[in-house]
This record gives sequence, C-alpha cells and structure tokens, in this order.
Amino acid sequence: MNDLIETNDEVQEEDLQHGRYLTFSLDNEVFGIEISYVNEIVGMQKINDVPEVSNFVKGIINLRGNIIPVIDMRIKFKKQPCEYDERTCIIIVNINGISAGLIVDKVAEVISIEDSEIAPPPDFRTGFQSRYINGIGKLKDKVVLLIDCDKLFRDDELEEITAEKEKAEIQENENS
Repeated sequence: MNDLIETNDEVQEEDLQHGRYLTFSLDNEVFGIEISYVNEIVGMQKINDVPEVSNFVKGIINLRGNIIPVIDMRIKFKKQPCEYDERTCIIIVNINGISAGLIVDKVAEVISIEDSEIAPPPDFRTGFQSRYINGIGKLKDKVVLLIDCDKLFRDDELEEITAEKEKAEIQENENS
C-alpha cells in the first residue's frame, strides 16, 4: 500500500511541476528551464579552473562538499562573454543524473506556461539553430525560449563534465 501512495505522490509532484519554468536572461533574451531540473540557485562564487576542457566549462565549485562543474551559458550558446556582476548567478541543475551549474546573467522568476501557449521552434531552414530549444513560450508581453535540458549537452560533453568532476573529487579526497 505504501508503494502506491509514494507513486501517487510522485505523480502529483510531477503534475505540480508540469508547465512551470525558471526564467533567466542571457543578453536580452529570456530563457526558461523546466523547474523539475532545477535544484537551487546560488550566487557567484570562486570557480576553480580546470585545464584542457571545452571553453564553455568555466571550472568547478565546491558547494557544501559537492563538486559541481560550472558552465557559462553565454559561451555555450555562442554569445559574447561578459564580466560577471552582482546579478550573475549559478543555477544548479540535474541533467541525466549529473549535477551542473549554469552561469546566467540573471534569474527572473518561476512562471507557468500552458501547453497551448508553447509553439514549436522555427524550422532550421529559417536559420534558427534550435538544438537546445524545444519550444517557445508565448506570454502577454514576452517570448521565452524553452531549453531542452536533455539536449543541452552532447554525450561527449557529458563525459567530459563527468570526468572533470570525478578528477576533482579524487583530488579533494587526497587533500583531505
């Protein structure tokens, strides 16, 4: 009987999260990430460099004893890098069982977008590169580009991030 209750709770929690997105800005564009992927939001902190990684991997942070690889979303989305300021923050997400930090210009709010308010991204033939975008949320006064978290990292990028995290954890254990 308890298994049934837990399953119903999980379904109910998933229903409560359906259609809810954490919005953030990069440049003048607003992006949304499904709230179910978000663990927490933290302010900028010291990022430890990691040699020989993709340029969008800024390094790693130690968040309460957990080693988290940190990704600069501006660089990942091929935007002009900029200096971090007091609004810059890190969204800690869990994608395919891997925790990562996404550096964004600023976090805005959690919003609800009905399925009927989501349009598919423009066809690639229009020049729109939609690999990371799985929909466009249409709100009264703005458009929100909805990120497909499952496609945010290619398999080789996930392997690289996982390998760097494991190396950092081993090094930290050796230093303890």
